[in-house]
Amino acid sequence: MAIVEVIKYNGGPDVFAWKYPSEELGTWTQLIVNESQEAIFVKSGKVLDIFVSGRHTLDTANIPLLNNIINLPFGGRSPFTAEVWYINKAFNLDIKWGTPTPIQIQDPKYGIFAPVRSNGTFGIQIVDSKKFLVKLVGTMQVFDKMSVTKYFRGIYVAKVKDAISTYLIHNKISILEINAYIDELSEFMKENIQPTMEEFGIQLVNFYVNEISVPEEDSAVRKLKDALSKRAEMNIIGYSYQQERSFNTLEGAAKNQHSTAAPLMGAGMGLGMGLSMGKTVGTGFGGMVEEIQITNHASEKECPACHGKMPAQQRFCGVCGFDTNAAGSQKQEQPQLCCSDCGYPLSDSIKFCTECGRKINPCPNCGIDLTDGAKVCSECGYEIPIACPECGSSISPKAKFCPECGQVLLKKCPKCDVAIEGTPKFCPECGEKL
Repeated sequence: MAIVEVIKYNGGPDVFAWKYPSEELGTWTQLIVNESQEAIFVKSGKVLDIFVSGRHTLDTANIPLLNNIINLPFGGRSPFTAEVWYINKAFNLDIKWGTPTPIQIQDPKYGIFAPVRSNGTFGIQIVDSKKFLVKLVGTMQVFDKMSVTKYFRGIYVAKVKDAISTYLIHNKISILEINAYIDELSEFMKENIQPTMEEFGIQLVNFYVNEISVPEEDSAVRKLKDALSKRAEMNIIGYSYQQERSFNTLEGAAKNQHSTAAPLMGAGMGLGMGLSMGKTVGTGFGGMVEEIQITNHASEKECPACHGKMPAQQRFCGVCGFDTNAAGSQKQEQPQLCCSDCGYPLSDSIKFCTECGRKINPCPNCGIDLTDGAKVCSECGYEIPIACPECGSSISPKAKFCPECGQVLLKKCPKCDVAIEGTPKFCPECGEKL
């Protein structure tokens, strides 16, 4: 291959580093370096010298180290092989950047996670040609704008996400308001990305954020915008969210013809055109609340066995398991109550025998007076609820645990403390006599 007589730059305008295609040089080869460029002379993988703008001869006078490498006397002429790299140090201010996919950022003001896209431009200048060539370019033939965008995409995407999140949290602003702070955010991002660029011999001249957007079709963003629109509407009209909910509730009550709040609400709506709307509506709302409380109270009943509160439509007691329907039918069949001690007939409403003064202990199922200490009704066979030794709640005699306090109701072995079911004479675990 012929020895190159003159070396000059032949790369494109958007190229930051360009390698001269031929490595066949001679000590008489002329090197031409343009303004805003530097040429790096590389031999055997080592940077021997850096040439600034001008015309240079690649001889031992300009490159003293070359004499040691090719073993020539000073001023000798000889061919040799080496690489010549051109580094463009001009400002390049229109490199585009953007997030390839939306990044999830939590809105510090409203707490929602929103997908965010961002894009813009940045400008760079190569300030350290040797560091740029060694650390970033490597063995590539050409390093242009696309290469810069590719190499730094991961860096600026991560930095952009951190910068936006930090800026939002620090300034307590919503992601929907971020576009009003584009200039400040651009400067903030530049300060965060600049140290990374300097590691590769690059100066970040500027960094601009052109747009930060959230997808309109995202459900969280759509709900947030609807809520903000509703709040703006209420602020314009002059009422709060609580007032709106109260109005909706009262309007619903007015439509209910069976509600006692209906006439009051009708009056409130009629008088609302006057100055006394607030008082009238307040009165109507108070009446409605009172009706709701009365209705809720009337929808409860008392278990005849344990006297616990339960919904009126519920059949079995949630505390003791008593069948309230069976109790009602039994009481209708046997309305007469007799004292189990003296046999004197009694009415249903009394609690003590009017003849002997004994306290009546009616069966929750059939209603007859039970003898003291009875565990099973002699009339209907109903197992009488017992009292929990811990909290006193009425519970089924078959229950193993109290549903109120969790107390263990089974008999325990005094030796090994194991729970025992039934009435065995010996502990099935350790054989201890019970």
